[in-house]
Amino acid sequence: MDFLQFTRVILTVVFYPDKIDFLESGDERMTSEVPSGCTAFAGERRIASGSLMHVAMASKTVVDHDPNTLLLVFDDSTSRLVELDLRGSLDAVRGRVEAVIATTAAEANESAKKEEPAQKPSAKKGPGRPKLGVVSKEVTLLPRHWEFLQAQTGGASATLRRLVEQARKERSESNSIVALQESTYRFMVAMVGNQPGFEEANRALYARDRERFMAESEGWPQDLRKHARMLAERVL
Repeated sequence: MDFLQFTRVILTVVFYPDKIDFLESGDERMTSEVPSGCTAFAGERRIASGSLMHVAMASKTVVDHDPNTLLLVFDDSTSRLVELDLRGSLDAVRGRVEAVIATTAAEANESAKKEEPAQKPSAKKGPGRPKLGVVSKEVTLLPRHWEFLQAQTGGASATLRRLVEQARKERSESNSIVALQESTYRFMVAMVGNQPGFEEANRALYARDRERFMAESEGWPQDLRKHARMLAERVL
C-alpha cells in the first residue's frame, strides 16, 4: 500500500519572492504593519536585529551570498513573520522598504485624523462645580454592598470609581502578559519546536517559572536560545 508523504514548510522570500504585501496564513500569519523592530534568522543563526530597513539590508546581503538560505524574519513585538521582497539590487530593496514604511505611516496618520473627536464649542464659564464627564446611571446593589461603599473614604461613588479603575488596570496587565506569552510561544514553535525541552519550556513559560524555562532551553542552538529567552524574560 502506497502512502503519501507531506512536508510542511513556511514560504519565505526564497520560495515566494514576488510579494511586497505582508501575508496572513493561520497562526503563522504575517504582520500587516511595519514592525518597530525585527530580527532575521538564516536557519539557526541570527543575522540581524533592529529596524525593518536594517534587517532588510542585512537579509539581502545574506541571500545574495547564498540564494538557498532559509530566511525567516520575525516582528520583535509579536513574533509574527515579516515577509521581505529581496529581488533586484540593494537600492531596489531599499526603495521598496522605504515605500512600505512611507505608505504605512501615511495610512496611520489618515486613520488618526478620522478618529479625532470633533471639537465642541467651549461652554460658558459660570459659578458652580465644573462638569468632569461624570455620567449618572442606576446601580443595583445588595444592602451589605451599600454599607461597605458608604463606609469608605469619599463615599459610594468615589469608591466605585476606584474599584473600576483598579479592575481595568489588572485586566490590562493580564492581557499584556498573555500577549507576551503568545509572542514567545509563536517564536518557539517556529524555531525550536523540534528541540529537546521544548514542551517543558513551554509549560514553564505559561507557569511563569523562570528557573525551569532557563534549564529546559539550555540545550537549544545559541542564537535561538538567546532570542527565546529574551522574549520570555518579559513575562518570567
